[in-house]
Amino acid sequence: MGRNRRRRPTGARRATSAAVALILGGGGLVAVNVYASATESGAGGGAQGAGNHVLSAGAATIDCPDVGEKLTTVPDAAKGDVDKELASLDQQIAEAYQQLRSDGAQMEQNGDRGADAVMNPLKEKRTESIGRIVTAVDGAGDRPEGLDDLAACTLRSSGDQSGADENGDQGQGDQGQAEQGQGDQGQDGQQGGNAPAGNGPVAADFADINSVQPAAQTPRPQDGASTGEFVTSCGVNANGLFNSDNVIVAPGVTNGAHHFHDYIGNQSNNAFASDSDLANADTTCKDDGDKSTYYWPVLRLQNGTRERDADAAGGGTEGNAGKIVTPKQVTLTFVGNARGKVTAMPRLLRIITGDAKAFVNGTANANASWSCTGFEDRQLKDKYPVCPQGSDVVRTFRFQSCWDGANIDSANHRTHVAFQDAEGNCAGGFKAIPQLVQRIVYDVDAPSLKDGGRTSPLFAVDSFPEQLHKPVTDHGDFINVFDEGLMKDAVDCINQGRKCGVGAGDDNSQDPEESGKPQEPSKSAEPPNPSESAEPPNPSEEPTEQPAPTADDPSDDNGGQAPGDDDGGQTTEPTADTPGTEPAGDDAPPVDVEPKADVSSSGQAAGSGDSHDGSHEGSGDVGTAASTAPVAGSVPSAASQTEPQAVAGGGLADTGAQLWPAAIGGIFVIAGFVLLRRIRRGAM
Repeated sequence: MGRNRRRRPTGARRATSAAVALILGGGGLVAVNVYASATESGAGGGAQGAGNHVLSAGAATIDCPDVGEKLTTVPDAAKGDVDKELASLDQQIAEAYQQLRSDGAQMEQNGDRGADAVMNPLKEKRTESIGRIVTAVDGAGDRPEGLDDLAACTLRSSGDQSGADENGDQGQGDQGQAEQGQGDQGQDGQQGGNAPAGNGPVAADFADINSVQPAAQTPRPQDGASTGEFVTSCGVNANGLFNSDNVIVAPGVTNGAHHFHDYIGNQSNNAFASDSDLANADTTCKDDGDKSTYYWPVLRLQNGTRERDADAAGGGTEGNAGKIVTPKQVTLTFVGNARGKVTAMPRLLRIITGDAKAFVNGTANANASWSCTGFEDRQLKDKYPVCPQGSDVVRTFRFQSCWDGANIDSANHRTHVAFQDAEGNCAGGFKAIPQLVQRIVYDVDAPSLKDGGRTSPLFAVDSFPEQLHKPVTDHGDFINVFDEGLMKDAVDCINQGRKCGVGAGDDNSQDPEESGKPQEPSKSAEPPNPSESAEPPNPSEEPTEQPAPTADDPSDDNGGQAPGDDDGGQTTEPTADTPGTEPAGDDAPPVDVEPKADVSSSGQAAGSGDSHDGSHEGSGDVGTAASTAPVAGSVPSAASQTEPQAVAGGGLADTGAQLWPAAIGGIFVIAGFVLLRRIRRGAM
């Protein structure tokens, strides 16, 4: 046999080869991982680029600029076309959100292309609709400027993941169950499979009313103030008049609201009702001189009940699912002005208070107020209340009370009316009119937050699909159809400091035959043991009646700091001058009133509103945590902002979790260079 002349590698050569392999392998690992991370983050930080990250968060929504808010003037000749296109814009967002919810898993796998599949067609549709709006307005008047920049939308995180983890020990895997409310609603078909999973509410949307600090008093009335009250009585919608139209914002458009409303008063409420229809309609009001329209989004228990709208647009097909709760009590009170007399409202005046899109629009026009009977000096603006045993949920709307003296509506349905300032003044030549204070009471149990509403279901208002049923989106609508004689009587009553109207002294409750003095919530009430009520409540059973509100919770609740000025579409911002209602801190002394179910969310609140005399029992039981009052025009702290921040680049922990392969590659590279250096030294 011939001799093998191939030289065997020496130890130095072996070491050199190993070092080179470490350097090349580690460098390649770093390059591949950094490239993959950059691709996932997206180029430019835009909505489409960040889409995969937001989608992977599991609770994304769509944020589009509100074109209607930017329209300050629309000629009468263009109004029909503009209303139609604004409704089309809402429909486009709703359809895109439904696609996002149904195809989210596939979109996440496709990365940026998955987000583009939703957002690019949405932008194209919006561009066309906005173009038609510009053309319509331009053809009848002055061409609107700046609308073309409003076509692009963004994907953003709902902010619900962290909230779920912090409130109720509800991890990522359990969030879908909490958002669906009672049980596995999306799986068992109780809503016909129509309610999109993850559409809200979540445990982080609730706060214990005991954790809220009492708000400041209203301004003391000046000499010549109008201190009277006129109370009308129009029932609680026991006859079940609902629809998903909005005759103010989207006249002539079916399902213009994309959520269902309760209606009381005027009975000709649909998208096609003309002024003549409203004037000649029947009314549920006791005084038939009041044919006004009062409406608001329905409140639902997330208990799996299949309502009649389960398969309808605006109902279950758009994420508004569960049992519609009929109010226990509704009071409609018109109050005066702390600085002077009020003047009559014009007939057919339209007023919208609050913003149905406040979750994505921000809080400039938000005016939600949530509380509990017996605790109405504490108001929540961006949380649903968890009420103690024997206390009912209360939502209050304090409508704008300054009128421009000329118009019954405006292009964006806001600029013809305004809020008074903190001293009760109407700015800019506006006139003081009676302020409608609408107070709606519900007999609903406190939700069980730790188990996502399995023991006691969560509740929420209906909303546009992409608004995720957030409490800050609550809003009320009003059309004045008082006859002139009744309006004159109301104004005289208010200006003379009297209390008048067929509703004065009437609790307007669902059961008018109840008698006896209502009771305050018991301060020694113990919460039920969740383990004793593991079975969910039967949706077909009627809720147990709770004690009615006390005499200290009347419809003349004049609390709440008046909003300050705002330069936006709404003349004043409802929350600008209102004191923040801070949850009691860890150092606060314990309170005696316990919620009905375990409370695990104590979210930040920013509230306004106050009892008439500030003497509600229990109002002083929260500890000494300071109440902060944001200064008008200042930027609130991140902790107190109602609008959750969109997920951008992730936190440090997130970054570390994504780049660990690159870190290992770097170690390999360093080790290779160290090894080469040692080999070189050994050869010298």
